[in-house]
Amino acid sequence: MTSPFGRVARGGKSIYGAPLGILMLEARFPRIPGDMGNGETWPFPVLFRVVRGATPERVVLQGARGLLPDFIAAAQELVALGAEAITTNCGFLSLFQRELAEAVGVPVATSSLMQVPWVQAMLPPGQRVGIVTVSRSSLTAAHLAAAGVPADTPVAGTEGGREFFRVLIAAEKDDLDIGLAEQDILEAGRALVGAHPEVGAIVLECTNMPPYAAALREAVGRPVYDIYSMVSWFQAGLRPRRFNSLNPL
Repeated sequence: MTSPFGRVARGGKSIYGAPLGILMLEARFPRIPGDMGNGETWPFPVLFRVVRGATPERVVLQGARGLLPDFIAAAQELVALGAEAITTNCGFLSLFQRELAEAVGVPVATSSLMQVPWVQAMLPPGQRVGIVTVSRSSLTAAHLAAAGVPADTPVAGTEGGREFFRVLIAAEKDDLDIGLAEQDILEAGRALVGAHPEVGAIVLECTNMPPYAAALREAVGRPVYDIYSMVSWFQAGLRPRRFNSLNPL
């Protein structure tokens, strides 16, 4: 049936205007602007869903063992609400990429690490992508393979820093010294390019690192990509920009 006025609204969802769903870890550390879990980070609406029991310790240090059913259930809830695509707020969840995509039937991008092959394709011959992660010792070959990342990709972590790893993973504190956290990221990035001068661009694994990406770019003189760059690209496909039709000059 067609409306005589030519305008018919169609339903089928619970929430509209927010096509991207984000699966969140259960954590209490501060999420400053730029952090994936801060709603003000995004210039478009998103849907958040916290996966209870999925603490940073369990996901990063314990390989997210036993949590797949919980992430699938949470992703399905987001899709039922109205999400047309799913992402997550931990790069270590690349381990669940295939299973989540199979379970929800919409596009899924679990990890910032999925950008590594894209960035590599853009670099000049002789240059490589490097990774900065919150925990180098926890980032296994399985995590890399699930994101399509070569096993020999150079990686540096923040475990040796004073603030970032301690607050987010080791002890999970309620307060964060932003200046110290930034220094941890910069030191990891400098160590990466110092040990691997062939690194021509950096991908940040951790979704809490975007607030420090600009400072890292200035410090190492290389392009830096993170979950913000990936999700912005992801969203652009869900809602392509409409351009006004212009007559040729």
